[in-house]
Parts: sequence; structure tokens; C-alpha cells
Amino acid sequence: MVEVAGLHVPREPIRWRRSLGAAVYGLTLLAVAACSTTTTTADNATLAPIPARPSSATSPGPMVALPGTLAADFASLLPTLGGHAGMAIMAVGGDTVTSMGDWTAGPAWSTMKVPLTLAVLNANGNTPSYAMSAAVTESDNSAADSLWQSLGTADQAAQAVQKILKQGGDSTTKVPSNRSRPDYSAFGQAVWSLADQTRFAAHLPCLPNANTVTDLMGKVVPGQQWGLGHLDNVVFKGGWGPDPAGNYLVRQFGLVTTSSGQMAVAIAAQANSGGFDDGTTMLSKIAPLITKHLNDLPTGSCADGH
Repeated sequence: MVEVAGLHVPREPIRWRRSLGAAVYGLTLLAVAACSTTTTTADNATLAPIPARPSSATSPGPMVALPGTLAADFASLLPTLGGHAGMAIMAVGGDTVTSMGDWTAGPAWSTMKVPLTLAVLNANGNTPSYAMSAAVTESDNSAADSLWQSLGTADQAAQAVQKILKQGGDSTTKVPSNRSRPDYSAFGQAVWSLADQTRFAAHLPCLPNANTVTDLMGKVVPGQQWGLGHLDNVVFKGGWGPDPAGNYLVRQFGLVTTSSGQMAVAIAAQANSGGFDDGTTMLSKIAPLITKHLNDLPTGSCADGH
């Protein structure tokens, strides 16, 4: 099944290059998420049931957003998107994730192929393979399955991938060993929040053998370059798939490189229509906000905190 659709920088302090105010970036709007994924087929993943709409009971209240900031612009854009969406950002080498939107967590789908590939690289002495390239650049599910199987039993594979997540600062996400939905891989159905995914991305360039993976993230095929793929100087991986009702979740995470360092970002969307194309359109409307506010956002390097 194929879904059609890093790097060390010189030591530099983490910065908020134009101060946006701690009130904006210290607060997180929480919401429970929806599930979705693929154009015609889904990522290799497995879905634990998650509410299809955010629960107001879990939301702590409105996010404080100063006029002219990324948070304010995201809050203004959200009602026009036609669905639920979320974004999280964090400086590489930093320790604070900033989240916004009304979608916070759901199945990882093929975004989990990044830590999966790194787990295999760590196990095989950092030897790249065609399967790794296909899994990351094309989101090829058969290639990813072969990587999973190379890690041993299902339990051993799950533990190996979860170990990578923990090394990347995410000690919360649990990687299942068994498929909860027969048609989708186990690892792709790990519930991965945007905050935890962003935290992992912010640690990723600092992990052993990560350059091999981030290089592949910079070679995603053109048909999957929606959303973050529209930005300059970005490496990323997407994932998508349907919940049991057929509604698609579309998500991406990656690293944006600037003159002052790197920033980790994760975005996700589920259109009210449940359609894959509508989900990718939502992400492509969100991504330009990053470019608009690039000079305001926190960046850093591995030397800053790892």
C-alpha cells in the first residue's frame, strides 16, 4: 500500500526574535482530536477510537493571543478552515512547546515512520536502505512493514520505536505492538499528540544517526508536498488515514531551518467533510502562517539544550 499523495546548526541561543510576550507562547489550548489519513488508502497505522469532535469539557478556555502574533492569526484562520485543526511549535534545543487550535491528538499514521526508520538505523549500524527511502519519501507502507519486521517480534519492534521516542524527549506516547485494525499497521495507530510530536521533532536533529532520516525528510515526493511542503528550508513527513467512519485525519511534522537555528513544527487537520483533499487544503492554508511569522518564532540548535 503506498500513500500517494537534522541537522546540526552552529551554537546559537534559543531566541524569540521579536518578543511576542510570554502570555502567547506559554499557553496551550487543549482539545481532543479526530482521526483521519490517506488519499485513497491509509498510512500503515492502527486506530484506537478517539472522539471525532473536540470535547469542550476538556478545554481549559480560550487561548490568550496578542494581536499580530502567530497565535492570533491562527485563531482568526481556524473558523474559516471548515474543520478542526491544530499546530504546535518548539525551538530545537528548547524546552517549551507552544500549541494552538482545537485538535491536539490522534493516530500518528505514517508520521511514525520517522522514528521507525531511526530505530532500524540504530539497529543496523546506520546502514541506509531502499526500504527506508521508500517509507519516508513515498510513505510506502510495504517498505515500512519490512522495516518493522526487521526489528524482531511485534513486541520488540514496538519497544524499539518507543525507545526512539523516549530518546527524543517523548516519554508519553505508547507504540502498540498489535494491530487494532487489521488493515492498518500497529505503529501508525499510536496516539501521538501534536505537542509530543513537536517535542520529538525538536530533539530529532540531536539524536544519533538522525541525519540519515532528516535527509530523507527533505526528499518527499511532489505528490505529498502539501502543507509544510510549501515552505522553504523545511524537512518533513506527512501521515493520513480514515477513522472507522471514513473521516480522514491529515497531519505533518518537520523542521524549519532559519539563519538563527531550527524550529520544530507539527500540524494536523480533519475537515468537516471528512475528505482527504479537504484536509490537505486546510494544512496548506495553515503553513503560510509559519512563513509570515518566521522572524518572531523560537529557533535554536542542539547545542542549546541537548
